[in-house]
Amino acid sequence: MRTLTSPKLTCRIKCNKASSDELKTDRLRRSANYQRNIWDPDFIESLQGDHKASQTTWSQGLRSSNNVFNDFKDENGCLRQSVCQDVKGMLSLYEASHLCFEDENTLHEAKDFTLKHLKLLNENIHPSLAEEVTHALELPLHWRMPRLEARYYIDAYQREEKMNPVLIELAILDFNMLQATHQKELVNMSRWWKDLGLSDKLGFARDRLVESFLASVGVAYKPQYHCCREWITKVVCLILTIDDMYDIYGSLDELELFTEAVERWDLKAVDQLPDYMIICFLALFNTTNNIVYLTYKEKGLDILPHLTKAWADFCKAMLVEAKWSKLGYTPSLIEYLENAWVSSSTTVSAVIAFFGTEQPITTDVLQSLENNPDVIYSSSMILRLCNDLATSSAELERGDVPSAVQCYMHENNTSELIARNKIKGLLSEMWKKLNKSICDSPFEDSFIDIVVNNARTAHSIYQHGDGFGVQDQKAEKRVKEMLAKPISLM
Repeated sequence: MRTLTSPKLTCRIKCNKASSDELKTDRLRRSANYQRNIWDPDFIESLQGDHKASQTTWSQGLRSSNNVFNDFKDENGCLRQSVCQDVKGMLSLYEASHLCFEDENTLHEAKDFTLKHLKLLNENIHPSLAEEVTHALELPLHWRMPRLEARYYIDAYQREEKMNPVLIELAILDFNMLQATHQKELVNMSRWWKDLGLSDKLGFARDRLVESFLASVGVAYKPQYHCCREWITKVVCLILTIDDMYDIYGSLDELELFTEAVERWDLKAVDQLPDYMIICFLALFNTTNNIVYLTYKEKGLDILPHLTKAWADFCKAMLVEAKWSKLGYTPSLIEYLENAWVSSSTTVSAVIAFFGTEQPITTDVLQSLENNPDVIYSSSMILRLCNDLATSSAELERGDVPSAVQCYMHENNTSELIARNKIKGLLSEMWKKLNKSICDSPFEDSFIDIVVNNARTAHSIYQHGDGFGVQDQKAEKRVKEMLAKPISLM
């Protein structure tokens, strides 16, 4: 777990003048022209107030019986039309249907039935109920990021005619207290990111510290998971940098060398790397080894083999996509997805999070983690499909590897609209698999919650576009509501 650099490496990193050959190479490299980071470090430093807060929570959906929903059927086994007369009941049935497994036909029927009739509601219902319906149809509750949904529901509940002022005050105080905790953590993360210096040295990569931290809050928002949030933030920042290196900047020869260096996990491997990759590798090497050191110090566990395997698998998956892109090859949808669930990076963040939660560590559990269980696979696929639906057009314009949308279009010679509907259908199927895997998982609830929240956070980040690539008004509003602006007491 060495973190020192040799004099030779130090000299190469500090060198300010590139050779003429390197300059020529740089001119030929592609750039994604990502928007510059809008979150100034001074603004982040200012996020240390004395207000108080937290979030409202809801229970994780448990295995439910299809028999419960038979009461909604008529004598012919069809859902009763009278259900349509109770809008709140129909809305609740719609939300509950998203907890179904693949073989639960009654819930599948309930989803189709309620979706159809909720869309047909006229404007005569109460405005607050109409807003609830619109909100649910945009994204069901089970798919929403808990912390973001808590913020929304507090605002919505304040507008209720019969709202309880004591309850709303407690909810606001709870939200603001936890937000203050998150703000302090964000300040520390901003200082770490600035000291790391990757955003200054690697101008081709996305500088998205705040968005990375927001993702960590989405995945592990509870106050006791401060260590987990710190690790996930660091990992996501590194993932974005490595992703841009494979997708945009690196040559195929360079990327093969970098992948080999990560597999070896040895400082001697960097001798063959160009300067920009040395900086990236050392940041990855030192950050990961520091997490390993802290875990060993606190728990007596050597987690280095688990982390290095996760990083190596991720880089190998990224290399496959880089080869496809640079060789102009468009894989079939199945071939693409077999690799893309790993390149989604969930396998890396999930392994990191595993050791930052209350999950008891046993030999059997570690073996399950190594085998990439269904709960991690399903969450990874949901992240990948959400990402592809949001970013496919922009990535295709940049010349990146085709997304699931483009792969399906190419394979079936069909339109983008039909391909998108196909991917949305796969997304729904993955949620059914995830729901089932929760019940069959060997892991504790603390880790399961984080893996499921990873899928939910993916929906929130990519709901209105590329939440990591584009810092538009919606993305900025989401960050400010979650991390910058406490809720005002009435």
